[in-house]
Amino acid sequence: MGANRYLPERGNSESERRRDICTAGRRFYDLGFVPSTDGNISVRLPSGHILVTPAGHCKGRLSPEDLVLTDMHGRKVDGCGEPSTELGMHLLIYRCREDVNAVCHAHPPFATGFAAAGIALDKPLLAEMVVTLGKVPLAPYALPGSAELGALLEPFVREHNAILMANHGVVTLGTDLVSAFRRMESVEHFARVTLVTELLGKQCLLSGRDVEKLLAAYGGGLAAPRAPDRQAPGAEDDEWVKHSA
Repeated sequence: MGANRYLPERGNSESERRRDICTAGRRFYDLGFVPSTDGNISVRLPSGHILVTPAGHCKGRLSPEDLVLTDMHGRKVDGCGEPSTELGMHLLIYRCREDVNAVCHAHPPFATGFAAAGIALDKPLLAEMVVTLGKVPLAPYALPGSAELGALLEPFVREHNAILMANHGVVTLGTDLVSAFRRMESVEHFARVTLVTELLGKQCLLSGRDVEKLLAAYGGGLAAPRAPDRQAPGAEDDEWVKHSA
């Protein structure tokens, strides 16, 4: 059943969540977000254990039994393989955010291109992005899988549901796997649109008034942008307002 689904669902049992992680992995692989053995996905179970993808496995070819179960200290509870080398990043996020129960890390090419160029996706170009994600910041580079990476991510994790990691990739968070998965897709879409506007040489940002109206009507991400009061190509977006959905 899970293998035939286009997107992960909101499974309740551990077996359903195992299938959903595999579904998400296949979809990310098909989209070109996790080439080779790149990326990792995890889900926090009601028991407090973490179900995570194994190290060194292609995310497009995972089976439910390939996944690894750990505790919140990273100790393996069950599984044949070893947990992702970036499990520490997932555990940090879960410790920082009690509302987060799923984490996706991938290397979608356009968003990762912005991360490699040192450019955050932080301009209010699209109404949908203001509502669903707000600002997508850029965390400084650190060695993947290192404690330093977690330390540099921590300030961003508390305020954002999607983060670019310099010279590395993207991490998205969600109350469940569906929301974390969709946020990864949204970040990549926003990166594509942003690149098109830069190639065209013109960006017409939403005004501060427009942003406030969007937030009032639809809510928004943890950090939503406030643009200048007038629309102008290249206008700087130097202020942000926090808004809890």
